[in-house]
Parts: sequence; C-alpha cells; structure tokens
Amino acid sequence: MSEVTVAATQMACSWNIDENIEKAEELVRLAHEDGAQIVLLQELFQTPYFCLEQTIDHLDLAASLGEDRAVRHFRAIAKELGVVLPISYYEKAGPAQYNSLAIIDADGEIVWNYRKSHIPQAPGYEEKFYFSPGDTGFRAVDTKYARIGCGICWDQWFPETARSLALQGAELLFFPTAIGSEQKAEIDSSGHWRRTMQGHAAANMVPVIAANRVGSEAAGGNEALFYGTSFVADHTGAIVAEASRTDETYLTARFDLDAISTFRRSWGIYRDRRPDLYGAIRTLDGQTAVG
Repeated sequence: MSEVTVAATQMACSWNIDENIEKAEELVRLAHEDGAQIVLLQELFQTPYFCLEQTIDHLDLAASLGEDRAVRHFRAIAKELGVVLPISYYEKAGPAQYNSLAIIDADGEIVWNYRKSHIPQAPGYEEKFYFSPGDTGFRAVDTKYARIGCGICWDQWFPETARSLALQGAELLFFPTAIGSEQKAEIDSSGHWRRTMQGHAAANMVPVIAANRVGSEAAGGNEALFYGTSFVADHTGAIVAEASRTDETYLTARFDLDAISTFRRSWGIYRDRRPDLYGAIRTLDGQTAVG
C-alpha cells in the first residue's frame, strides 16, 4: 500500500488512569474518523510523568506486557478500528523495569515490543531510577500499512536512532515523548526539540511523527509545563502538520510511500555512505574503534 495517513495526539494526564485511557481512546477514534491508519500516542500517557521525582511507590506502576492495562485496551481498539497503534507503557520484566513501546498491528497483534535505549537523568527527568537501559536494540517492523521504526523520547535526540531504523527500511519514524519546560521558565527547548527530529527526517529522507503531552505537572518540588507542539515532518524535514502548546488534540498527514522511496533513492544518500569511516560512532570517547 503506497499511501498512508498517520496521526499524532497530545493530551494532559491525571492520576485517574481510566480517564487517561478513555481520553486517549477518544483521540484515536477521532483520528481514525479523519482517515488515520497509524496513530501515535504520547509517552507514558496512563499517568502523569512520574519521573519528575524519585519515589519508590511509583515502581509499582510497572506491569508486564501481557498485563498492562493500556496495551490490553488498545489491542482491542486496534483490531476494532483496523489501525496500527504504538502504545507506550511502563514494563515490568522479571526484576527489570523498562520504558517500553508495544507496537500493535491493525489486527490487534503485537508485532514488536521496543524498550527505550537512551535513559536520561536530570532534575525533573529522573528516569534512571525507574528504567533499565533497553536491551532490544532498534528494529524496523512491518505493519499492515507501512514498515515503521520507533524510538521513545530521549532516543529522538540521537541521530543514530533514526539512521539505524532507516537503514533497516523504516518508511516512517515515530517518537512518543514527554518533554517540557526543563524546570526553568527561561528555558524553552521546543524549537530545538523539533529541529532535531526535522534533521532526522531530512537526513534519512523518511517522515517523522512526534507526539508530546501538554499541561502542567508537579511532584517532589519539581514542576514541568509540557509544551505539546506535536508535529509531523515530511521526508525533507518540512513540518506538514503541527499542534499548539496547549490543546488536547490530534493532527494528521498523508504520505505516498512509493513516491518518497523514489525520491530517497534518487539522492544516493545510502549509496554514498562510508560506514568504514564511522568507527568513532561506536565509541564513547570519540576515538576510532579498532577492528
């Protein structure tokens, strides 16, 4: 199927999990009515962004892939509507806990469970307390409507994420997110955040879809104003759909994947790559890897 309509949603979250799931479902249904075949919800939408603080009680929010409420709920919704849904959730797997994304195909089956690779640690982003580094690696997967690749929030700041997925044939890149005011009112990273992913779209010539939350949240002396601005960028990096900083809404865009593939091949960016010269990327200190 060459043409596909994608959607990103954004909403505010409370500690009423049922209400959050219901609100997310409503946005999915509205996007579907508007033609969306793949709908992206934001990161960890079942609750407020609990990583504002380190609280041991929040560790109990984690659930296994098979038992997570949102994953089970949206498997049924995906099958009913015939939509693809990457669903963010807090995963418990034995003694480990991950920030994960269950990619649900249009028949309700889970085609891939991705675990967030890059785990941030900063005031208001206390993720290393809650999540182990993901062990799945990056994988592009086939769904009913497109071959897609996904990262989660902090993953989107690393060009290696997008390039790894693009090299595996991802036709669309999806990033669920929770990012806001960085604890200081004078700091606003929203433009930087979007330009980073626009660069991924342009450099890989693959559309990027990003969903962020909105609303003010506070915990443990930390406060964040999540700035929304969810968006879709086309394969040249141009923003073709965007949301405001405050609205609970969805946005859609339609792409001709065959036309984009032809455009991408015509540029020769994959033909002219020199992986033999990129050894420094495999290191932490920037020294060229040996062997």
